[in-house]
Amino acid sequence: MGIKKWQKEVDEWAGQFAVPYWSPHEIMARLMEEVGELAREVNHRWGPKKKKAEESEKELADEMADVMFTLLCLANSQKIDMNGAWERVMKKCWGRDNNRYKKK
Repeated sequence: MGIKKWQKEVDEWAGQFAVPYWSPHEIMARLMEEVGELAREVNHRWGPKKKKAEESEKELADEMADVMFTLLCLANSQKIDMNGAWERVMKKCWGRDNNRYKKK
């Protein structure tokens, strides 16, 4: 499933509500909350801060998907085509950044 399809799926879900998307500021705050949850899980697994005994382990993939969902909400609310943006960033990666790092 490509980004266009993901954006459409998010928009169809959000479209059922009277106000489909929050303001950009509100979505950004939510995005930071979701990134924080992802960071916390990464820190628990590989960093110095381990989970408390009563804390359950979260799925890393689910935390990543929450970040992606919220980011797509922000993109949709601003009518941004993430497919085009993705193509531009990958062009940058394969272009100017392709020889930036040591290869295998």
